[in-house]
Amino acid sequence: MKPGDARVLLTGAAGGIGQAVAGALVEAGAAVLLAGRSAAALSAQSRALQPQPDPARVHWHQVELEDFGSIAELARVASDWRCNVVVHGAGLPAFGRLEAIDPAEMHRLLQVNLLAPMVLTQALLPHLRSLPQAQVLYVGSVLGALGLPGYSVYGASKAGLRGFAQALRRELADGPVQVQYLGPRSTRTRFNSAAARAHAEQTGTASDTPQQVARALLRMLGDGTPERFLGTSERAAVRINGLAPTLLDAAFSGHRRHLPPAAPPSPPTPATATAPRA
Repeated sequence: MKPGDARVLLTGAAGGIGQAVAGALVEAGAAVLLAGRSAAALSAQSRALQPQPDPARVHWHQVELEDFGSIAELARVASDWRCNVVVHGAGLPAFGRLEAIDPAEMHRLLQVNLLAPMVLTQALLPHLRSLPQAQVLYVGSVLGALGLPGYSVYGASKAGLRGFAQALRRELADGPVQVQYLGPRSTRTRFNSAAARAHAEQTGTASDTPQQVARALLRMLGDGTPERFLGTSERAAVRINGLAPTLLDAAFSGHRRHLPPAAPPSPPTPATATAPRA
């Protein structure tokens, strides 16, 4: 789809990659509906992005992706706004040994990274199917195709998102809705914790700027590529891992050795044992 024809709902718009994507979309001529958790951040971002002489191309809506009612309201607003492109960019990080990650953190991460995009897509499908052309793009991660030590929980969320996108792409292949998956590699934003950044430096992990990810996303919207991973060596590793996963086990031993030590999380108390309300 040409940027000038695109009306893009962008979740995670105020994040590092989200801000770069929003700027690139507006600069290319697209209309953008910014969605995120902080109304103040979205309002300021909207004002900064207002294109002249057509400021009406940028709007925003506050959403809580852990709340199904809030997701349903966003879907209603986006449908009324006549969005024809959905970019699922929202996400939460998790880094460290599995025994160091609290179950409540796992629940919240899977809710935001995996379940929310699924529920939002489901809510928007009737509207998107009514259009001559529509696109749904999931911003995942190369870690959704490569199981890396220290990223078991985060990688699981992105692997699930990739599997969902792949199945949905095939399910909707005979209609107007095109489904895509973008897998960035490590990106230089505040999304990554200090421990994750230190681990990346120790293991020589290559990274990109948010602007590089935004340019790749814009290319995908234009050329219709179903799936793309960033980084030459990362793309090769994804192919090898898909064909013979155990061949790469030894290649990531350095990533395992450089993981920070961690004590197990404290056992949940009765007040925290109940999963957060969706």
